[in-house]
Amino acid sequence: MAEIESGYRRKSEEDEIIDQVDTGGMELHNEKESEEVEMDKELSKLEEELQASGKKPFLAARIIPKPKVFIWFLASFASIGGLLFGLDQSLISGAELYIPTDLSIDSSRMSMITGFMALGAIFGALCVYPVNELLGRKWTIIVACLLYTAGGILEAAAGSFGVLLAGRMILGAGVGLETGTVPPYISENCAKRWRGGLVSLYQVNIDLGLLFGYIAAAIFVDVSGNWRWMLGSSLLFSTILLVAMLFLPESTRWLMRKGRKVDSYLVWKHVRGLETFEEKQEFFRMETLVLEELEASKTRWILLDFIRRPRCRRAVVYAIILQLVVQQFSGINSVLYYMGPLMERTGLSAQDAVYTSLIGGGTMFLSTIPAIYFMDRLGRRPVLLTLIPGVSVGLFIVGFSFKATNVKVEEGIYIWGVVIYEFFWGSCLGPTPWVVASEIYPTYLRSTGVSINALCNWLGTFTTTYAFNDMLDAMTPTGTFVGLYNGVVIFGGIYLLFFMPETKNLTLEEMDELFERPTKDIVHENWENTKQVWRDLVHFRFREVWKLS
Repeated sequence: MAEIESGYRRKSEEDEIIDQVDTGGMELHNEKESEEVEMDKELSKLEEELQASGKKPFLAARIIPKPKVFIWFLASFASIGGLLFGLDQSLISGAELYIPTDLSIDSSRMSMITGFMALGAIFGALCVYPVNELLGRKWTIIVACLLYTAGGILEAAAGSFGVLLAGRMILGAGVGLETGTVPPYISENCAKRWRGGLVSLYQVNIDLGLLFGYIAAAIFVDVSGNWRWMLGSSLLFSTILLVAMLFLPESTRWLMRKGRKVDSYLVWKHVRGLETFEEKQEFFRMETLVLEELEASKTRWILLDFIRRPRCRRAVVYAIILQLVVQQFSGINSVLYYMGPLMERTGLSAQDAVYTSLIGGGTMFLSTIPAIYFMDRLGRRPVLLTLIPGVSVGLFIVGFSFKATNVKVEEGIYIWGVVIYEFFWGSCLGPTPWVVASEIYPTYLRSTGVSINALCNWLGTFTTTYAFNDMLDAMTPTGTFVGLYNGVVIFGGIYLLFFMPETKNLTLEEMDELFERPTKDIVHENWENTKQVWRDLVHFRFREVWKLS
């Protein structure tokens, strides 16, 4: 009898819990329906305002009306900026084998020509914030295209060291301006489920540009005035990007910040779509947060928020370490800028060095493509921490290749090391910093934040290229690649293991909640996750370690 009564009592308790869940679910459903009704009313008003204003969709939206297709179109063309970035890095690798003889330039001045593009890019990066705020993302990219074009013409037509140096620095200013603008432009216009992959397109295009640069060098290597054709070939792609940007829209969040709500709605409707509850909700939450940030920023100098506001301080410290220290001081620019001379140093002729450079460029391009898929399905943290040990292995091989006593053996080991290094670097350290920089800053500080990241990128590039020959002489090639660059990669990997938060599947507005958490909580969570990953690996539960969403 007691058992029967106990059974009835359990059943009654279970029914009560089920009723509570059903009631709670019904309430949530009703709240969602009510919220959607209110949002639809507001959207109807915006549509009426749009019709009354007489504004028409931007031209590209009339050609590609489906948002899910159009966002890939936008990201693909905007990412051509990355192609120009990579192209102008690798073109100089082949051109510098012939410029010194043609223009009677010594090694010291040639180092300036190679390294001072980064100096121009530092200036461009410093201009990212004011130009973005004044002109917007779209027109900043257009200005960068004009600088690319002017710099490319000066490079190709240069008859002296001074003209060539000026061309490199003007072109560098365009690169610096574009690197701080294209990733946030893509990020601010796309949905959270695609953001990592679409921003990764930028790094894919950087690597495609690197490959194209090596291909262009190989195509023109036997042509009279070969280095002029090499450097001038970038004009084709700067023209394509310039024309494409004239047909593309402005960033939705930049428009909202400038009080242009109807324009923001028009762009959002065609780029993102407003069919689902989630899209509608994100649009209005974006508006609310942007207005709150604008109101709060009126009473203070917002740049100081990077110091006094913990949320902003955590974001900028993390982004700087990832981009300046781990990405730039992993040696990538030394390998890219000096691919030709390094190949020549192992015993290859100048012509064979140009052709062999295609191997490294092709490897990096192909290795970056999977990041488009895995960045949003695995997450930023698993991709980076899984692949960064491969970068370290590649640096060891490259560094110790110079210890070989046989020239042919040295060539083989060096090329093998470059392939391994660029394969893993292109998959993790290439795209991840750009994705992170484009998403972790609050809207009102995003222009400033990405400007800081672009500045870090080019400070690292300038340091590791202009001083590279001196570093080789002072530390030897082995000491440079194994001691310096690999040491940075190892310590950087340890830092990321503890301090890197996961930003996958969060809207740009939800980043605030993530970075409002104390650093000790992020470290504790990462350490617990690391211990669990280790247990899963030991017991061969690989599907638990690498979960595809």
